[in-house]
Amino acid sequence: MNLPALHAALLGWFSVQRRDLPWRVTDEQGRRDPYRVWVSEVLLQQTQVVRGRVYFERFLTAFPTVQALASAPQEAVLKAWEGCGYYARARNLHRAAQQIVQSGLPSTYEGWRALPGVGPYTAAAVASLAFGEAQAVLDGNVRRVLSRLYAVEEPTPRWAQETADALLDSDHPGEWNEALMDLGATICTPANPRCAECPLSAQCAAFASGDPAQYPAPKKRAAVRQISAVALLIGTAQQAYLEPRTGALLGGLWGLPLEEVGPDEDEAAALLRLTARLGAATGRRLGTAQHSMTHRTLAVTVYAAEADLPLTPVVQRPLPRLDHKLLALDSADRVQPALF
Repeated sequence: MNLPALHAALLGWFSVQRRDLPWRVTDEQGRRDPYRVWVSEVLLQQTQVVRGRVYFERFLTAFPTVQALASAPQEAVLKAWEGCGYYARARNLHRAAQQIVQSGLPSTYEGWRALPGVGPYTAAAVASLAFGEAQAVLDGNVRRVLSRLYAVEEPTPRWAQETADALLDSDHPGEWNEALMDLGATICTPANPRCAECPLSAQCAAFASGDPAQYPAPKKRAAVRQISAVALLIGTAQQAYLEPRTGALLGGLWGLPLEEVGPDEDEAAALLRLTARLGAATGRRLGTAQHSMTHRTLAVTVYAAEADLPLTPVVQRPLPRLDHKLLALDSADRVQPALF
C-alpha cells in the first residue's frame, strides 16, 4: 500500500466532498468544540446522519454546554433524547458530563476512555477531531473501506483496528478519520459502491477483483424474537396514566402500563393480569402497534380502560418511540369517517 499516495488521494477528495454537518463547525482558529464532537459521535453510533442532524440540534438547543447538561435532571436529558433510541447513551452522557464538571474536560484518548459510556471509538473520535491526537477510529464505515482495500472477506476486530492504526495519517488524524467515514457513508456503501467516483480505487484490491460488494461478507444476524403484549390507555393520548420503564434499555423513561403475553397463554390472560394489577376496567380495543427493537419485534395491543389512577400530561415525560405509537392508536380511533 502506497501510504503517501493513499493519504493525498483521500484527503484531496475530502477537501472538496466533505459533508457540511453541524458538529463540524470550527471557531476562528479552526478548532472544534469537544462537547459538540462528543455528543455527535455518541448520537451517531446508532442513528443515521439524516435523522441525527435533527436530534443533534434539538439536544444542543436544550443543553448548549457540558455544564448545562450536567446540571439538568436525568428526565429532562431523556426527554431531549426522545426518539433517538438506545437510551443508555443519554444516561451515560449525563453521568459523564457531571464527571467532567467535577474533574475537568479530558484532552486525551485515555482521559475520554475513563468516562462512563465512552468506548474506544468515541474516545478516538473526540481525541483526534477535537485535540489532534493520532488515534484511528473504527466504525462500520471504516471497517468496510478497509475490508475492500485489502479484499478481506471477514475482517476480525483486531485486524481492522491494526489496519486502521497502520493507515492513519498522523499529521492530519482528524481529517483522515472523517474522510474515511465519509467515504464509507457516501461512496463505499454496503450495496452498489460507486467505485468510479472513489479516490482510492487505484489501490483497492476489492475493486481489482471485479466484485467489490462481496467485501466484507455479511455478518450473521441473531434470530429475532417475536413478542406479544397488551397495554392499557387510562385517559387520553394527551393525558394518561404512565408508569416508569425499568431495565438497561429503557430505564428512566415512561410509558403505558404493559403486560407481556406468555408463550403458552392467550392475550386475554395477560390482559386480566394487567387489569387486576391496576384495578382497571377495560373498554374498547384501540388497535395493535408493531415495533422493532434489537433482536426483538413487539406487537402490542392497546385497550382503553378506566381506573382511579393519576393522569400525567404526556408531553412532560420522556417516552420511547413504542409508546408514541401506542398513544397514536387513540387518536386514530377517535377519527370518524366523513358522512356523505
